[in-house]
Amino acid sequence: QVQLVEFGGGLVQTGGSLRLSCAASSRTFSTYRMAWFRQAPGKEREFVASIRGNGGIIYYVDSVKGRFTISRDNAKKTVHLQMNSLKPEDTAAYYCAAAPDTGGSYAYWGQGTQVTVSS
Repeated sequence: QVQLVEFGGGLVQTGGSLRLSCAASSRTFSTYRMAWFRQAPGKEREFVASIRGNGGIIYYVDSVKGRFTISRDNAKKTVHLQMNSLKPEDTAAYYCAAAPDTGGSYAYWGQGTQVTVSS
């Protein structure tokens, strides 16, 4: 079992920055692939970024490439999402998720943190 808690959301103006963090409870945090997803009102949940257990392989959805950076600190059992040059279309609830690094779906989810970008 992995418990995930996100924090760092808030209200920011277009062009601003926010840093989301996700704290995990697992003693074997480094064996999990971590990801950020987001869901805007009336839309389906969307993959944003992921990072492998050792931090070696990273993926981003095209719409955030060059603006968002995912990172992790296995010693502190945290994963971060640095969001720069924010746009109104980035407004959504952001969720942290975990999956076994060896494969499988994202079975563990946080409660979400709201990001609102004003125009």
